Amino acid sequence: MIYLQLFLSFLQIGAFSFGGGYAAMPLIQEQVVAIHGWLTVREFTDLVTISQMTPGPIAVNAATFVGIRVAGMGGAAAATAGCILPSCLIVSALARLYLKYRKLAAFQEILGSLRPAVVAMIASAGITILASALWQEAAVKTIATLKLDSVFLFAVGVFLLKVKNKNPIFVMLLCGLLKIVFCRLTGMG
Repeated sequence: MIYLQLFLSFLQIGAFSFGGGYAAMPLIQEQVVAIHGWLTVREFTDLVTISQMTPGPIAVNAATFVGIRVAGMGGAAAATAGCILPSCLIVSALARLYLKYRKLAAFQEILGSLRPAVVAMIASAGITILASALWQEAAVKTIATLKLDSVFLFAVGVFLLKVKNKNPIFVMLLCGLLKIVFCRLTGMG
């Protein structure tokens, strides 16, 4: 039964996560945290981090991670299959349609109208992840519950990525190293 639940949950995610992995994050959070309770919000944030750091599409990595966490390798196979099946079917159908109708103005307008919705979904996931990363697990987000080391690492990461145009892998490794150093210095790790 759990395999079927995993398959159907990630089938829904795969069917409605237009815009890629980041757009799927709110859908994944809804299914695995809110509806089924397979992960906590903190674990979901860890899931996003792990999915980001490992090769492959974020949604597929997330499906595999959740499946293993919930039901082992069989769960990973069920969740991953559910996640990729809609994409395979939809992309095959859209490729045929696109090749046939790509020059129609109405088709281009439809594609253009989906972009703002996709950006909103990505922003929603980003805000949820940012709040989880920067604040302690308190019901009310205040300056007193802010994790200052995480704010510092966030600022360093944004500065290096956007101002200095550094490689994201370098930024992740540097921030990880800085966190280890901070934990050692403060005795928190």
